[in-house]
Amino acid sequence: MPYKDTGIPEDMAQAQEAKESPQLLSCDAYFENIQSRKKLPRSLQESLTAAFARIPVSSFPEVLGGKVVEIRGDAIIAEAVKTLSLCNILSAPVRNPDAGTSLDWRERYLGIIDYSAIILWVLESAQLAAVAFSASTATAAGVSAGAVGALGALALGATGPAAVAGITVAAVGAAVAGGMAADRGMGKDAPTAADHLGEEFYKVLFQEEPFKSTTVQSILKSYRSAPFLPVATDSSMLSVLLLLSKYRMRNVPVIEPGQPFVKNYITQSAIVQGLERCKGRDWFDCIAAHPISDLGLPFMSHNEVVTIQSNELILEAFKKMKDNKIGGLPVVEGPRKKIVGNVSIRDIRFLLLNPDLFSNFRQLTVMDFMTTIASTTEEAGNVIQPMTCHLNSALGSVIHTLAAKSVHRIYVVAGQEDEVVGVITLRDVISCFIFEPPNHFDNYFGFTVKEMLNK
Repeated sequence: MPYKDTGIPEDMAQAQEAKESPQLLSCDAYFENIQSRKKLPRSLQESLTAAFARIPVSSFPEVLGGKVVEIRGDAIIAEAVKTLSLCNILSAPVRNPDAGTSLDWRERYLGIIDYSAIILWVLESAQLAAVAFSASTATAAGVSAGAVGALGALALGATGPAAVAGITVAAVGAAVAGGMAADRGMGKDAPTAADHLGEEFYKVLFQEEPFKSTTVQSILKSYRSAPFLPVATDSSMLSVLLLLSKYRMRNVPVIEPGQPFVKNYITQSAIVQGLERCKGRDWFDCIAAHPISDLGLPFMSHNEVVTIQSNELILEAFKKMKDNKIGGLPVVEGPRKKIVGNVSIRDIRFLLLNPDLFSNFRQLTVMDFMTTIASTTEEAGNVIQPMTCHLNSALGSVIHTLAAKSVHRIYVVAGQEDEVVGVITLRDVISCFIFEPPNHFDNYFGFTVKEMLNK
């Protein structure tokens, strides 16, 4: 089934393939490793891959409300946070304000913005502007002046322009509070979430720099996790699964053939949730009944798993996530790495919103961080409780845990000590069900996939 026209010029399909980047080589190595370790019969893998190739993307359920929320590239950060919070979503496509009436999706969209990107930008900007904090504003926010700056320096490093100045702790906290409101799915808007800081959210963001003048498009390239690469409604779900697994995209936009508008939005989480609902179907149960070890899981060996000891500083945990480009870490104790908890990059928000944590952040250990969160927030279960499985666990039970708990990873443990020996992510689970047929994306996009991922 050929990929229908989505505005891709014919000369691109005939262009000479560009030299592959380290990112693409990494994707190839990851997927080859998975395929080589699977113990499923080849005939079963081929049948399942062929089945997904016959399922059109149009069959996937549409987003809630049937309309994808978009954000203009020239919108300021405050407006983006407001839109995400009011719509109770965590990410949105960014529309190019200069595209006009173009029917080419590459001209219409600049990428995808999400709360994690905004939080990273906020924190790094805060580090650079720490010298501009006022004692009165810091006091009003309930934290010491310069705290966020120190957090940015230790946990994330300084990468933005040195000219950024004037940001306040209250502005930082308010931005992240808006993300937490949406993340909890409470339907609260950003001003309500920011009440915890004693500041009016929009007043702070619209009056303080760099929120007052920084646009979404100005930070998008530096903080995006993947390129904007849509599929058409009449493409196959196999293409979506490959983009979300082998090519590490967290979400895939969907467009109508010949139209530049995003019609749907498919995420890794949505796919795993969909797989969970396939329980009872022969093809799913056949694979789901296998122990994860029969599928080559975990794909990462025990000595490759990045961990954090419970007595290490929480800032070191966030630094490890950034340096290793991963979203979470198992918290362990002792030389045998007994798992006692879990922290993710999104948990950095709690340092901004909890004055007690902030006041002691220089000496705050991972265990102290988790204990404080468990006693003061409604999200304690998601913050401290690690999701685990064993090498003989069935794939179906792993999928059920990931879907039911809405988590992005589950840790594999062994022995009476619950020693961490691996990690299974949403990407890994999706990879179990498919392989990539030869020249699959050449038939769909020409060389667009590799060109976009090489950028």
